[in-house]
Amino acid sequence: MTRVPARRLGLAAGLAALVVCLALPPLFDGLSARGQRAIVVTVITVVLWTASALESGTTSMVALALLALTGAAPTVRDALRGFVNPVPYFLIGVLALGLAVARSGLAERLARRILAHARGRSAWVYLQLVAAMPVLTFILPSATTRSGILVHIYEEVFTLARVPHDAGIRKAVMLALSSINRLASTALLTGGITPMMSAALIGGMSWTGWFALMAVPYWGILVLGGVLTAALYRGGLARPIATDLEGAGPWTGREARTLLIVLGASALWLTDALHHLDPALPALLALVALLTPGLGPLTWNDLDRGVGWANFFVIGASISLAHALGDTGAAGWLARGLVGAVPGIGGHPIATVVLLMLGATALRALIPNISGFLALAIPVAMSVGREAGLNPLLCALVVMMTGDAVLYYPAQSASALVIYERGHVTAGDIVRFGVWMTLVAYVAILAIALPYWTLLGQRLVAR
Repeated sequence: MTRVPARRLGLAAGLAALVVCLALPPLFDGLSARGQRAIVVTVITVVLWTASALESGTTSMVALALLALTGAAPTVRDALRGFVNPVPYFLIGVLALGLAVARSGLAERLARRILAHARGRSAWVYLQLVAAMPVLTFILPSATTRSGILVHIYEEVFTLARVPHDAGIRKAVMLALSSINRLASTALLTGGITPMMSAALIGGMSWTGWFALMAVPYWGILVLGGVLTAALYRGGLARPIATDLEGAGPWTGREARTLLIVLGASALWLTDALHHLDPALPALLALVALLTPGLGPLTWNDLDRGVGWANFFVIGASISLAHALGDTGAAGWLARGLVGAVPGIGGHPIATVVLLMLGATALRALIPNISGFLALAIPVAMSVGREAGLNPLLCALVVMMTGDAVLYYPAQSASALVIYERGHVTAGDIVRFGVWMTLVAYVAILAIALPYWTLLGQRLVAR
């Protein structure tokens, strides 16, 4: 009964925003009318995604329509630019891998192994997951891939262990998968969009150089985030779980073939420095293999029913919004206002770092796409560092870590969308956890990253 008024309010807000966008002249110096409209459309979309006033896929289509109707995107084709990007297709391939792991029986086999090691203790189920994240990153570099596969495995764990749907252990595991799981990937240069794009913007970063700089800080945030999640749901982690299970039995051909397809895609992702294939291509090749009769465990009907297609529209719409913010100049205007306006430059290095973190947090809350955030924040942070007499590299890494460590709504991360669309966490859960993780990121940067980088010879104050 409560969702109908909320949805009506969401539609009314969208219509009112459309009228305002078309009627108001430019209100800010340095910001065009199109830029103003792009910001308003982005804010409306973020609010609707966060408040769940509409279904996430519906909100995505509202965003696309508003981009075209307001002129924030010059044409409908421009409004749909996000769907030319390979990322939404990469996501569908990854979701199909997770579905195949479940349908083939591989998820149940792995779930039984996890429960056997847990020995009836919920806390051990959670600890196994957090401890495995850095290791799994070397096998499955993409956080979205890991979430897409692991969500099915842990759903099977909770089904076999007869854990209620509202149990705290479920929430702890699913929040870990949607939020802190991503942090293991950024420690590797090949771990996804964030490290690859950041390294490209900074320039001159090798795989080993990136790993040396980022492994300790990011694993530190992962550990702190894991402890935070355990503290928030400590009651659920104390709950005993069922262990009276039979063995999984001998391996089947379906399980073996599915595992080979998953490992084949992973091998292509890990060796991208050799073949330079876009990550979407191995995902699509794996999808074809999974749908091939006699080879994969899936049919097209399985894909229709088992893949959360709202994910596809949310990712495409978020990329379209990022393009609109960039093309209209709104992104640069926001970056200068939120990150670049650092008072008291020079003489207060830590104060400047704190202000960079605060500005990056505000920018990340507004921009749903991590690529858009990085494209704006990193160049401005490096410029601020040069003006303040600080190490530009460290200023860039500080804003990257600040934005990457947190999520305020599901559309900000494909791996979070995978969990959210399956109903395991709510938008409110993600917002609350995002606020806590913002504080964790600040502590990790100041207490772990900066001292560690100093030990490596990267001092904050440039000489």
